[in-house]
Order: sequence, then C-alpha cells, then structure tokens
Amino acid sequence: MQPKSPPNPIRRQLLTSITSLLGFVGVVFAAIPFLRAFKPSARAEAAGAPVKVNISKLSPGELMTVEWRGMPVFVYKVSSEAQNALSADKSKLADPNSDQQQQPEYAQNDTRSRKKGIAVVKGVCTHLGCSPKYHPEVEPKPWDASWAGGFFCPCHGSHYDTSGRIRKGPAPTNLPVPPYVFLTDNRIKIG
Repeated sequence: MQPKSPPNPIRRQLLTSITSLLGFVGVVFAAIPFLRAFKPSARAEAAGAPVKVNISKLSPGELMTVEWRGMPVFVYKVSSEAQNALSADKSKLADPNSDQQQQPEYAQNDTRSRKKGIAVVKGVCTHLGCSPKYHPEVEPKPWDASWAGGFFCPCHGSHYDTSGRIRKGPAPTNLPVPPYVFLTDNRIKIG
C-alpha cells in the first residue's frame, strides 16, 4: 500500500485548465465546417454579387461591357448630340416613355438613366437573347439608311436608340435597365 500524498491544488488547477483549453480548441475545430456551410460559395457570390465599375475613362459615345449575373451589361457615355436626338422624334419608338415595367422607376425618362449622359442597360436583345452591337455614330448603315445611333441586333434585325428603347424589329420591349447606383461621379455599382 502506498502512502497517501496530500492533494496538490496547483497541479489540479493546471490539469483542469489544460483539459478545458483542449476541449475549447476541439469545439472550435468541430464548428468550422458548420460555419463554412453558411457562407455562399464563390460561384454563388459571383452569380449575384454587385459589380463596381469605374467610368472615369469613358469618353462621349464610348461603351464598356461588364458582366453581372452572367450577362453583359453596357455602360456608356451618351454624347450631347445623341441626348438631343433622344427627345426629338418619339413616333418611331414602341415604348418611348419606358412605361413597361422592365426597369426601375428612375429609368422612366428620355435617357433611361439616373444621371444625364450615362446609360446602363442589359446587353441582351429582348427578342431571343442575342447581344446587340453598339453603333453610336449618326450615319447611314446597311440595315437603316436613316440610322440615328444606338444598338443593332444582328441576329434578327432589332433596332434600339442610344438609350436602349426599341425602334423597330421583332424585339417586343426596350433593353432592360438593371438596378444601379452612383457611388461617386465616376463609380457605379450595378446590382
């Protein structure tokens, strides 16, 4: 029989602290996979995440294409000549006042934008989903002798003005305007 030694409170407290610390570390490592399950994947984030665009280098008439939610979005500066043409002759437009609800309320004006001179539209034709081509110059084109600038869809011949309103062709509606805000004068957040 061994003699009983007196209890050592410091040793007991040290063992209790080490055991508690190891238990806490184990709980943290066990919780990490559960916490990661709540975070969306990079693919899911990219599918719906807002896109920030710097427009400081755009000159009048120039267009840049960005991707948002897997589709092209056209961001461009409308020249003053094209802006004047937007409010001139609306008789050739199917929805001149953008009354159909495929854009936010702030886009129900001639320029279909938050700020005069900057336009943002989805780059997908409303007929069958082709991507229209941007032709800002006001000059005769093979598809229209009186071309006043805008978008032409080469798939089926839809014509849009420089603000994305449908002029003629099989497309039923204007090019949609995605939700966007100006972060500064030269930065836009789409989505």
